Amino acid sequence: MRGARGPRGQGQPPSKMGALDRPGVLLLTYVLAALELTCLFMQFSTVPYLARRLGLDSIAFGYLQTIFGVLQLLGGPVFGRFADQRGARAAFTLSFLAASALFGLLAAACSPALPGVALLFASRLPSALMHTLPAAQMVITDLTPPEERPEALGRLGLCFGVGVILGSLLGGTLSTACGIHCPALVAIAANLLGAVLSFTCIPTSTKGASVDAQATPPGGPRASVFDLKAITRLLLLPGVLPVFLIKVVSGFPSGIFMVMFSIISMDFFQLEAVQAGYLMSYFGVLQMVIQGLVIGRLSNRFSEGTLLRASVLAFTVTGLAMALMSSVFHFCLVVPGLVFSLCTLNVVTDSVLTKAVSASDTGTMLGLCASVQPLTRTLGPTLGGFLYHGFGVAIFGHVQVAINLLVLLALWRKPVPQERDKLR
Repeated sequence: MRGARGPRGQGQPPSKMGALDRPGVLLLTYVLAALELTCLFMQFSTVPYLARRLGLDSIAFGYLQTIFGVLQLLGGPVFGRFADQRGARAAFTLSFLAASALFGLLAAACSPALPGVALLFASRLPSALMHTLPAAQMVITDLTPPEERPEALGRLGLCFGVGVILGSLLGGTLSTACGIHCPALVAIAANLLGAVLSFTCIPTSTKGASVDAQATPPGGPRASVFDLKAITRLLLLPGVLPVFLIKVVSGFPSGIFMVMFSIISMDFFQLEAVQAGYLMSYFGVLQMVIQGLVIGRLSNRFSEGTLLRASVLAFTVTGLAMALMSSVFHFCLVVPGLVFSLCTLNVVTDSVLTKAVSASDTGTMLGLCASVQPLTRTLGPTLGGFLYHGFGVAIFGHVQVAINLLVLLALWRKPVPQERDKLR
């Protein structure tokens, strides 16, 4: 598989890049990712209030969140394979159309004349195809050389920060000023605009001609998008499974903590809704700075293996601090280390994993990577609730320390294959 790898976007025929050149396609990709993330966080800030207005209790709302997580978990790898086979244009367009359908059902659920609860649950179904961020990662992976990839992927942190801040702000402001249906209507318009921009400006494929020919041999049948063997075989390639397991295991404790954060902020930190919103904005700003600016510079100086060990070590230290914190001020001091750990782990593992597979499989691999967060959102509410109610907030820190110490020990005994450290 390694020998089949071709140049990523560097040998791209000009005709395949459409109306935009390579920098233009990359810039538009970042804009589309920020647009989709803004709409997503608008949804996160309004759906709890809509569920309450429709009479859903906490258990029913948990089911709603679980359905969303399971569908994204199952849809991620399939969507990634679809992106590899059909190209960037089709992937982006499909994701934005699916998001438009989700927000359309969400807007309909706000109408008193319609069965709101049924429509609210039905609005989760299109989420299986909403994967704009993995599509953006695939385009960036295809159009950047391996040595520039961590920095280019890290810039998506700026898009994520914009989505957190702008989406949360717009969701609350529009629902308060114009009604709870207004954010959904604005999101429909934004996603339809994203679909139009994707269909008209994103190239049909961002992979080289030789890669396209390899993915679909002349006269041969096109492999199914739902071919699970073709998806799971990527995990069996040399060097893939250990890195993927580190990605899943190392960030899982902090992921559960973030899933439970809304409950923890109310019960443990005693925060009002507006104060919790400020804290989420703090998260967003830190992610913009660390993932958009810091990680790119670090990746120019240190190898990916070194950065991966640094992220696991930072998880261990922040886990110890989380176990000892007793106030929101202490938590604010912990957040920079937590955000650095999460951002570095995600960027480095995505970069390493896409280098370990052929160029024709980068979308599928990124789809597998994208399924990690929905897995946390699926298991997090049940497992996190059990840990929190049984042992308190400190248990999240203790679990994070224990797991990441084991991961760090495994990394020191068998380092991830990497290039020579860039400082040497």
